[in-house]
Amino acid sequence: MTDGVDDPLAVKLGHLFEASDTDRDGFVDWSDYERLIDRYLDGYGIAAEDPRAHALRAAYQRYWSELLQHVTGADRLPKEQFVAANQAAGADKSQFTMADVVPQAIFDVMDTDADDAISKPEYKVFLQAWGVSDLEALNVFLELDTDDDGRISRSEFIGAIRDFFTSPELDPPASLFFGHIER
Repeated sequence: MTDGVDDPLAVKLGHLFEASDTDRDGFVDWSDYERLIDRYLDGYGIAAEDPRAHALRAAYQRYWSELLQHVTGADRLPKEQFVAANQAAGADKSQFTMADVVPQAIFDVMDTDADDAISKPEYKVFLQAWGVSDLEALNVFLELDTDDDGRISRSEFIGAIRDFFTSPELDPPASLFFGHIER
């Protein structure tokens, strides 16, 4: 739980900002997402021409475009604007791409054996793209595997991302999605 000082959702989105700022320049811009997409594709050995690569890029472009709709004249976002844009985009749940479209595309990239579930090795590659350590990746995997079957199903994965963006809690598994949150 939170101590009442910080909005838990803003804390989580701030954590996402830090992970998304791939060049560590204090801003998130489209080039940060291009680097993140490249990390996914490289980590999973997916060619840029693969339909999954195209779907992932299109999903992130839609998300980025959605964020930019909530700021005036910006093409890169400092942390405060990134958090505010995500909160504004998330206010209309029917349109919020990061909570549905992007996770579907990510899941399709992660599910390398096409069994509609994410194994521990598949998940480890995902968190490495976000800079999360191997040990932490295993711990987060165990938390997100809510039915304890040793795999993360599509519904567990999508639900976890949706909860990350909407749940006011810092303690449940979804809040750990990109690694443990430090306030």
